[in-house]
Amino acid sequence: MGLPKAAKSMAKQRICRRRFGALLATALVAAVLAVVVFSDLFAHDPNASSQFKTLRPVRDASEPTDADTGGSPNKEDLATSISDQELDAGISEPNQAFQETTPAVSEGGTATSVPDQGGKSTGGSGLVQYTKCTPGTGTTICDLSNQRYDICELCGDARTIGHSSTVTYVPQSLTSNGKEWSIPAQSRKSLPWIKKVTVKSLNASQQEPSCTSRHAIPAIVFALGGFTGNIWHDVSDVLLPLFLTAHQFDQDVQLLITNNQPWFIKKYSAIFHRITKHKIIDFDIDNQVRCYPHVIVGLRSHRDFGIDPNASPHNYTMMDFRLFVRESYGLPAPEVDIPYRADKDDPERKPRIMLIDRGKTRRFMNAPDVLQGLDWFGFEVVQADPRVDSNNLDEFVRLVDSCDAIMGVHGAGLTNMVFLRSGAVLVHIVPYGIEFMADGFYGAPARNMGLRHVQYSISQDESTLLEKYGWNHTVIKDPEAIRNSGWEKVGEFYMSAQDIVLNMTRFGPSLLKAIEFIM
Repeated sequence: MGLPKAAKSMAKQRICRRRFGALLATALVAAVLAVVVFSDLFAHDPNASSQFKTLRPVRDASEPTDADTGGSPNKEDLATSISDQELDAGISEPNQAFQETTPAVSEGGTATSVPDQGGKSTGGSGLVQYTKCTPGTGTTICDLSNQRYDICELCGDARTIGHSSTVTYVPQSLTSNGKEWSIPAQSRKSLPWIKKVTVKSLNASQQEPSCTSRHAIPAIVFALGGFTGNIWHDVSDVLLPLFLTAHQFDQDVQLLITNNQPWFIKKYSAIFHRITKHKIIDFDIDNQVRCYPHVIVGLRSHRDFGIDPNASPHNYTMMDFRLFVRESYGLPAPEVDIPYRADKDDPERKPRIMLIDRGKTRRFMNAPDVLQGLDWFGFEVVQADPRVDSNNLDEFVRLVDSCDAIMGVHGAGLTNMVFLRSGAVLVHIVPYGIEFMADGFYGAPARNMGLRHVQYSISQDESTLLEKYGWNHTVIKDPEAIRNSGWEKVGEFYMSAQDIVLNMTRFGPSLLKAIEFIM
């Protein structure tokens, strides 16, 4: 009986020694910290009194701020960031939509107001040297060779004049030659209604516009409009190209938007927060002449809803883009499994599938049968109409994140797969006659984003076109001929005039494939 008591006694002694040692170590650490803090406060002044005083650091006018040196932002820096309330109101600054109200504005410690100098910067503004890009020796700063987009990149002395939709470039060595470009400032330059921005490279005889504010950060000038309002185009034409163009700056970039659409900024506020920590400027009503060391006009784009890593200077991928979007909305980290596998110990758990409902075209005409079939295969079904449900996008993305799969007919609603977790499944139902473009629009993007893709192409029997036109009509017997007639005919017949009567027996193997991916 004595041995257990002795063992307990020894254990108590060890616990006491450990606790005493921990307390002693804590006291020593506290003492060291106290010495560091007090020495930091008082040791710099040899005449410092032993009395406690409220100390206020005095900064020399030429001393760079934290933001200038790449350090942590101070309270003044944070005050210039876009707030949730401001973006929710569709604006980027307090009290006035997108436009600064005074010529003297502090841009997170990286911009200062300057007097009207009417000339080139002499480098005496007190800002640190910008090193993200190096001014070229020539005057050619725009590239119009890409079929999808035009881009201008100005390194050195670039000045934006919003009310005239102009960006001027002051070369290091002014010559007699000046150049001028007018470019559609979005990724789909073929659309004639995209707002254009004029870019000028000045020559020796041209007067340089006077800077009213100087910035030590880069800027991107681009246009909204185009086909925005359709989520596929929102992502493919604007958000994805903006990611490709701006993500390299790690939020330290200013956005100047022409043809501004406040609803767009509001809807995707989480993404804009992740793109930039600075004010968003409505370029069309901006009365400033802003001087930057680096300005990009336009947005880079590789292909529809896609990224070519080899064409990206930073080798970005579609996986990078999807994870960027998920991070913007505070969704679970990449290592978190899809919901079914993350909670597989629950015997009642069913794989969860979101069924995308379309409003006018390419609808499920036998929706009750589809729902019954999904239930029979063991799915928990979440019905969603993104046109309505995505009005509160922050909530909708969390609903998507809670699903293991998205299922729907080929259309913009499938773009919401960007909110799924890695390894989730896209069940892609392809209407009759458009198989040729299905994979490029959604299949390849899904796979490139780390999702699983199940494609099901309907037969003529499952299309309402058969009842409308009959077996002998070109629409049914020769889709290739319709395709060769041009996109307008494809849109007229196969995109706008077709609904779906899904054969759940024929469709069954595709659902089994989706279940196999989820399990």
